[in-house]
Amino acid sequence: MSGDTATISAEAAFDLGFRLLTAAGYSDDHARAITAIVVKAQGDECHSHGLYRIISCLDLIERGKVDPKATPVLEDRAPAIVRVDARRGISLLGFDAGLPVLEEKAKTAGIAALAINNCFHFSALWPEVEAIAERGLVAIAMTVSHAWVAPAGGSKPVFGTNPFAFGWPRGDKHPFVFDFATSAIARGDIELHRRSNTPLPAGVAIDRDGRPTTDPEAASDGAMLTFGGHKGSALSAMIELLAGPLIGDMTSAQSLAFDEGAKVTPCHGELVIALDPKSFLGAAAAAEITGGEALFDAISGQNARLPSARRYAARRRNQGRDMPVRRAVLDDLHALARRYGVTAG
Repeated sequence: MSGDTATISAEAAFDLGFRLLTAAGYSDDHARAITAIVVKAQGDECHSHGLYRIISCLDLIERGKVDPKATPVLEDRAPAIVRVDARRGISLLGFDAGLPVLEEKAKTAGIAALAINNCFHFSALWPEVEAIAERGLVAIAMTVSHAWVAPAGGSKPVFGTNPFAFGWPRGDKHPFVFDFATSAIARGDIELHRRSNTPLPAGVAIDRDGRPTTDPEAASDGAMLTFGGHKGSALSAMIELLAGPLIGDMTSAQSLAFDEGAKVTPCHGELVIALDPKSFLGAAAAAEITGGEALFDAISGQNARLPSARRYAARRRNQGRDMPVRRAVLDDLHALARRYGVTAG
């Protein structure tokens, strides 16, 4: 491997992450859910949402923001709506609690929504929509974050990175999934650039005076930009409304105020929507859904990028072998292990 890249097995990564999180005070359930999701992301070579995120989960507990032992409370709100109060815990347990009910409601009503409130959501959204699509449902998910992103034409942060994800079932194939921030770069990528002392791409951030910058530190003090100018800005505003006021949770600005300068993972809500093809199409569902394969073939057949294909290729490549990880991240985790008195098994 290159000098800035190391490797670790999935088993060793899970052991290290789980031991670190439980030593810091997370319940076994939270630690298991967090570690499983970051190890999966690392195996997909999604470095910004992989093992690096364990560090931010440790920051959360050290700054006293998260309830590391919170148990989600599920509320059946309406025939097609389920709400889960994460009670200031990590969002993953809330999603796990709500998913079976969401699936049942979607297959009964044709469409259903899951609102997860009062949660710290640190991971990507693709695990949620992938899990739903694997159940034969079409999935949409979105969440706000902290007010780090300036609207198109502006210079002051208003929006969060406000990711949006979509999942489409493909039978015995991996689901078609995309998951992207409405900002021009993910916040985690800025942190990785800062840690590796490398410049940001041009056109993704401005400094505190509104001038374009490629300096990660200046970007953190200034604002990120939306992708696609006014189009990304409009989508980000939509997500603010749907994943904030609609479900009775915080906007990105309110989440940043709640943070009170701790500079940790945002606390907010998440909206997940599931649609059942069988309810829309009846006996024709299987044929119509499979018909989507012509679209995917038309994309990949001309060597264009099919969203999620890169992740799945990395997943296959790393199956049964050590995963690549940025050496600086692994060094930080080992330093934290020494600090917490954790010895890998």
